Amino acid sequence: MRTAEFDREKVLRAAIKAFIEKGYNKTSMQDLKQATGLHPGSIYCAFENKQGLLMAALEQYNHDKADAFQQYFEGNQNILDGVRRYLNCTVQECAGNSSEKVCLSQKALSELASQAPDVEKFIANNIRDWQQGFANVFQQALEKGEVNGSRTPMQRAQSLVMGIYGLRSYANTAPEDGVIAELASQLFDDVCR
Repeated sequence: MRTAEFDREKVLRAAIKAFIEKGYNKTSMQDLKQATGLHPGSIYCAFENKQGLLMAALEQYNHDKADAFQQYFEGNQNILDGVRRYLNCTVQECAGNSSEKVCLSQKALSELASQAPDVEKFIANNIRDWQQGFANVFQQALEKGEVNGSRTPMQRAQSLVMGIYGLRSYANTAPEDGVIAELASQLFDDVCR
């Protein structure tokens, strides 16, 4: 059997955009064909089915986000400055009218949690990894004396991840200009105090 040849990352990033724009259930194979340039047979050959493509897209999405996450803290003397920059980037994404305001993991989880246990488990593991990344960052901040020991690094990370999910959800309610930035500032202050 012949295997399809294509730029996997390009195809997955196109699928990410399609799934974010319409959601998993409303994204048809024709939508995916148009977005990725692959015929449905090629999609099935490479990813088994639409859910397989979603899982691969989620993996690519999380890889891209993890790479971006590291950049906020590389060579940074002040750990909390990296956290603030991360939140500022989230605010910018939420303020735009683009698909960046929506997190693919969040959207897929809310849409498929009860329908697709494999997807739910995959996303839950990725969220734990993301949370652990923040816990590691807060551990460094604790060791540098940037935060006190009143809460564990994991407690701070859990609060921050929950808050970021809340910011992204709230951004979809079309709040007044500046509200998301103010909420992110409050979240930063609360997590770092």
